[in-house]
Amino acid sequence: MSLTTAASPVPPPDSPHRVAGGLLDPRQLLRSLPDAVRKLDPRVMVHHPVMFVVEVGAVLTTLSAVARPGVFAWVITAWLWLTVVFANLAEAVAEGRGRAQADDLRRTRSLTTARRLPDWRPGAVAPPEESVPAAGLRPGDHVVVEPGQTIPGDGDVVEGVASVDESAITGESAPVIRESGGDRSAVTGGTKVLSDRIVVKVTSRPGETFIDRMIALVEGAARQKTPNEIALNILLASLTIVFLIAVVTLQPFAVFAGAEQPIVVLVALVVALIPTTIGALLSAIGISGMDRLVQRNVLAMSGRAVEAAGDVNTLLLDKTGTITFGNRQATAFVPIGDVDAEELADAAQLSSLADETPEGRSVVVLAKERHALRARDEGELARASFVPFTAQTRMSGVDIDDRRIRKGAAASVTAWVRDAGGTVPGGLRAAVDTISDSGGTPLVVAAADPSGARVLGVVHLKDVVKDGIRERFAELRAMGIRTVMITGDNPLTARAIAEEAGVDDFLAEATPEDKMHFIRREQAGGKLVAMTGDGTNDAPALAQADVGVAMNTGTSAAKEAGNMVDLDSDPTKLIEIVEIGKQLLITRGALTTFSIANDVAKYFAIIPAMFAAVHPGLDKLNIMRLHSPTSAITSAIVFNALIIIVLIPLALRGVRYRPASAAALLSRNIWLYGLGGLVLPFLGIKLIDLVVQFIPGLR
Repeated sequence: MSLTTAASPVPPPDSPHRVAGGLLDPRQLLRSLPDAVRKLDPRVMVHHPVMFVVEVGAVLTTLSAVARPGVFAWVITAWLWLTVVFANLAEAVAEGRGRAQADDLRRTRSLTTARRLPDWRPGAVAPPEESVPAAGLRPGDHVVVEPGQTIPGDGDVVEGVASVDESAITGESAPVIRESGGDRSAVTGGTKVLSDRIVVKVTSRPGETFIDRMIALVEGAARQKTPNEIALNILLASLTIVFLIAVVTLQPFAVFAGAEQPIVVLVALVVALIPTTIGALLSAIGISGMDRLVQRNVLAMSGRAVEAAGDVNTLLLDKTGTITFGNRQATAFVPIGDVDAEELADAAQLSSLADETPEGRSVVVLAKERHALRARDEGELARASFVPFTAQTRMSGVDIDDRRIRKGAAASVTAWVRDAGGTVPGGLRAAVDTISDSGGTPLVVAAADPSGARVLGVVHLKDVVKDGIRERFAELRAMGIRTVMITGDNPLTARAIAEEAGVDDFLAEATPEDKMHFIRREQAGGKLVAMTGDGTNDAPALAQADVGVAMNTGTSAAKEAGNMVDLDSDPTKLIEIVEIGKQLLITRGALTTFSIANDVAKYFAIIPAMFAAVHPGLDKLNIMRLHSPTSAITSAIVFNALIIIVLIPLALRGVRYRPASAAALLSRNIWLYGLGGLVLPFLGIKLIDLVVQFIPGLR
């Protein structure tokens, strides 16, 4: 095992990989309006303390307007109710965006019938079966699924192998292979078998299947408030209580000063003082963060996981499939002695024509690209006898007439050359060592004929690092996230790949225990750790990590251990998940800053309107030069409601995130949303006042 620094900081370049979000569809507002009205139920509103206070205030002003009718009282009352409805609308729109997907998933679940095998045993021939609704399956039941049939529940394949269409879940049209044993045995209810027959052992309980969890997620029904969201709710509720006490105690002083205020004005003051903007949007921000994950085919088991992703300090990434393409590829032909590169390429290509491994195909491709070697003569191939690779010989090749070609491990091929009466040139060891030292794999190519045997050269195989991955790691470094590559390779190979990929550290020759120890060590230092995995051996580490992303193609154990499942099984998506988490936190912070800042203008509108008549000196606070006390209060309340509607798209889409230091993000937050929240309301309230002053009863 080795843990070594592998890369130095690199300036973060601009990257096209950004976390985006869909724009608000105006039609969605209309579709969600009935839900927003239904949410006016006090039993629902009580879960949103700030907006519950606004609703109570709206009830009080309604009673006051009924008792003492007037244009001003009814206008304030109407806009207070609209403020609550707009807040509910933000949440309803966020929940409604996934409803169509949920309906499709629910339809898939309800129409599925299972062919249960009550007495199934391994190797049983034609066991009896019975038809039952998919919802009636229990953990441990065995079901048989054949081509064209839908898998009725989550489980593991215990018999057979089949091609499965998972597009209903992942949106990906390409089928995948599911087979008994190994790390690709897990299947998801609602997916369809395209070929062959499999027996599935059900692992999910009714109502707790993957589809059930997706339905609950996209509808927002199962979303629980995250720790940061709960803390912010407590802060907002505390501020609301403080301002309520301030306004209640203000009335006696107003009476003493001869400026007693009607209930409508006092309620308007409370609504202006409390942080209604962020109180209205807070729930929608959390729901939309989950929705952005769903749009990227990631299922989060809880909002806590999404939030934790935004605070991650250390990212553990498997080398294979994440940093590299997962298959070694031929990148160079290195001839030895007086052999030219074209002769070496010709022999390497000929010996690889029957090699269906990714490495063998890459040798053929490299020979074609570098030396224009294309299809062989049919007569030559007809005389060829291909020698397959075996673990014993550690080489493969081809025999054509009296010529033999071998390709494989250096020790095996050199021994074959000596046995055939040939000699090994001195330059071979240096070429092999150079390739090995660079983290590559050397494949020695040799040929023998009646005149003797000789080494032709070496094919350089290497793990190919994915395009753009170095830039992605630079972005993560700019976020303050340390990247660690996990690999079973030896330290020499691991170091070479880590340096090329630009990761910060690497863990070589890593075992499941090594991963666990590393995660615990990082967490003991106060860091949050994220990792991906797909095998049963990854389950302990996925459970230990703060953000554990399991691949959908992985085992049930891995998916149960992680707190997120990537339906596309793309390990690099962990980087996007971290960006979405950070975007969620930044959006919440930005709109909180804006909400608190935009209350300042309301103070300058309402306070002078309430007391300037008794204390003329307070008229100096009317810096917006609002027309009258009634128009000033009305303008502030109207703006307070409209700004919620204006900010709904931003809450759903999220604040645009660019990798930057915490100091830079804080500075941007203060200048853009702090200063913007301070200036915009002054302009908005003044513009509304210019309209309101012409309405009879509000002049």
